[in-house]
Amino acid sequence: MDQIPTKTLAEIYFKQGDLRRAYEIYKILSEKDPFDPEIQKKLNELDQELNPFHPSAQPLPRSREEKIRFLKRWLAHIRERKKG
Repeated sequence: MDQIPTKTLAEIYFKQGDLRRAYEIYKILSEKDPFDPEIQKKLNELDQELNPFHPSAQPLPRSREEKIRFLKRWLAHIRERKKG
């Protein structure tokens, strides 16, 4: 059975840690409704999580805590790429 792309399905994938599938669902929803601010916000957040070094990502962190969060996201991204 094919899945019907919904915000709920995307959120389930997100909560399960499957960020790539959540992103894909939000991308489909964005194409259907490009002016939905909630979808656009989620897409941006997931894009930064999945591509921490993408040009649209935030500037380099300055505080120690920001650096730790940045490096943890970077490490998670590397681990995710190794799985694929």
